[in-house]
Amino acid sequence: MNLKNTWLGWLAAALLMSTQVQAAPIILATKSFTEQHILSAMTVQYLQKKGFQVQPQTNIATVISRNAMINKQIDMTWEYTGTSLIIFNHINERMSPQASYDTVKRLDARLGLVWLKPADMNNTYAFAMQRKRAEAENINTMSEMVAKIEHIRQTDPDNNWLLGLDLEFAGRSDGMKPLQQAYQMELDRPQIRQMDPGLVYNAVRDGFIDAGLIYTTDGRVKGFDLKVLEDDKGFFPSYAVTPVVRKDTLEANPGLAEALNILSEQLNNDVISSLNAKVDIDHQSPQQVAREFLQQKNLL
Repeated sequence: MNLKNTWLGWLAAALLMSTQVQAAPIILATKSFTEQHILSAMTVQYLQKKGFQVQPQTNIATVISRNAMINKQIDMTWEYTGTSLIIFNHINERMSPQASYDTVKRLDARLGLVWLKPADMNNTYAFAMQRKRAEAENINTMSEMVAKIEHIRQTDPDNNWLLGLDLEFAGRSDGMKPLQQAYQMELDRPQIRQMDPGLVYNAVRDGFIDAGLIYTTDGRVKGFDLKVLEDDKGFFPSYAVTPVVRKDTLEANPGLAEALNILSEQLNNDVISSLNAKVDIDHQSPQQVAREFLQQKNLL
């Protein structure tokens, strides 16, 4: 009888420990801008509906999040391929989007980090113009913009073409100088307007500058009806957002990878820029925007 009671006690303890392990929440870290806040809200609501426990941690700096994942303090994040390629793995070689993904997936696997299915979106740098002006002047690519700038420099030097960009890009070793070299873009100093990155969109919309450096998935691109110029020489790296999860977290949570891949499949540049606009321009909360999107996709 005592032996039976002891065995039952062990069984109860084992079941309790198993329940505690399964109940451990998945720690999700996201960065401090609108797109990431939406991804966080979307992931929490969707995974909770699927039966997972998720604990969000927002406004986590990129490098801190990376170190916390390696040190097993964070379980997953939505990361960008270009960030891992350039910032974490120190590779500045120009690569196709697929090559970038394959490279970071292979390199980060050594650290126990699994890159799941990348979303069909690319939150990278680009130059943008007022859509009506770009179409009127038949400017669709960076090369066509550069040709326009050079034509004005040669024929009407007093009429400067003004480019707006943030201070960081202007001074970075992989920023404005190599961009000018890649596109053979001659600029006089007065042609460059350095400003807060958030002000560039308004300055383009209001005609204070002719073109500005923007992020391709920012909600103001669609909200302000800006035309993103094609980077026809492939200068800017690919930044495809992807769920990245620790390998041991995936092993401890069957079905997590499949769920996140389904969520990632719903995202592209048009979708995320529309969602960003609802937060940044219409002033809806990320939680509300995420919930409505998931409902539309029948994922809640």
